[in-house]
Amino acid sequence: MARILLGVSGGISAYKSLELARLATKAGHGVRVLMTEGAKRFVGPASFEGIVGAPVLSSEFERDPLRGAFPGDPQPAHDPIGHLAVVANADAYLVAPASANTLAKLAVGIADSMVTTSFLACVVPRLVAPAMNDRMLADPATEANLEILRERGVVVIDPEEGALASRGEFGAGRLPEPATLLARIEAVLPAGHRPWDGMRVLVSAGGTREPIDPVRFVGNRSSGRMGLALATAAARRGAEVTLVAANVALPATPGVRRIDVETTAELAAALAAEFPTSHLLLMAAAPADFSPGAVAESKIKRTGKSLDVRLEPTEDILAALAASKAEGQTVVGFAAETGAGGIKRAREKLDRKGADLIVLNDVSDSRIGFESERNAVTLVGREGEEEIAIASKDAVAEAILERVDRLRAGGGERLRRS
Repeated sequence: MARILLGVSGGISAYKSLELARLATKAGHGVRVLMTEGAKRFVGPASFEGIVGAPVLSSEFERDPLRGAFPGDPQPAHDPIGHLAVVANADAYLVAPASANTLAKLAVGIADSMVTTSFLACVVPRLVAPAMNDRMLADPATEANLEILRERGVVVIDPEEGALASRGEFGAGRLPEPATLLARIEAVLPAGHRPWDGMRVLVSAGGTREPIDPVRFVGNRSSGRMGLALATAAARRGAEVTLVAANVALPATPGVRRIDVETTAELAAALAAEFPTSHLLLMAAAPADFSPGAVAESKIKRTGKSLDVRLEPTEDILAALAASKAEGQTVVGFAAETGAGGIKRAREKLDRKGADLIVLNDVSDSRIGFESERNAVTLVGREGEEEIAIASKDAVAEAILERVDRLRAGGGERLRRS
């Protein structure tokens, strides 16, 4: 796995860096954390140290107890210069959040903290994730500093738009979610650092639309968030990921190959073409079960009378793919249920479809329904059920992939890589 150096500067979004450190450590990476004095006003070094298992450094004059080593690595016999040693051992360095003040220092080469000094000495991929008020972000000085860093080869992870720290303010300047930041780090890492390197993962996401006429369609409310979280988690583990997205408006993780489709037939065709060379299928999309038998060539006009639309069943994509499964392939299906009896129906679906695992979620729960950024699922396999409590969809995706690892290991299978 990789050695990730994380620089944290002062900003309210520094709390997200704690989750980033947790995700990176959980993924098997060694993490060292550098903090500015301003960052300590928002989060404590002890929190990072408890997560990554290594001391946090703030001043280039303080001694590093690990002598520049990362967790799990042997320490050198001599006591090296701290800011040179820790960055020399890193595979990538991300500053997140990168405040306007820190960005300005990095752009002009000021070295007055462990964060900035190490940045100057860094020869591995460097990334910055700006986070600040939208007016500060839009100031010409900040824009110029970011452009300077880009010209020098620094990867700038653009901030997202949303609610800001100041009450009632909304705009650009939010630090991206920790899973997104980790994916961006891993995208610049050398190959061979992650457990799923060489594995090909096929993910479907979103909901299909079956046209009634050129304007109207039969569809569902799936946003594709869970599928995107799964694609991100698989890519984070090193897999080569193909995402087949049915009417998904959300952007995919950088490095994930994306195929956009609209109808169930298009979804089926895309998956059928990709599945034979995939090791794992995560069928998170919600294909329409029925499609209009006849599609009007022009918009159907309102007449004040009722309209009868004959619906015909669509192809059972999951069952068809599972039936063609070869040795070493794993198929995970999803079941969106409402009300009591969901586990029984999911188990019936597991047997009927021929999948290896069914992920069940109750979409009638308003906390985890469509468009929600959180989820709670039950993993239904032939050996029993496992409940995953309500959490972010990124965390739920990690739990699902951990179950996939155990499922394949328990079956004595080896990942086929060719």
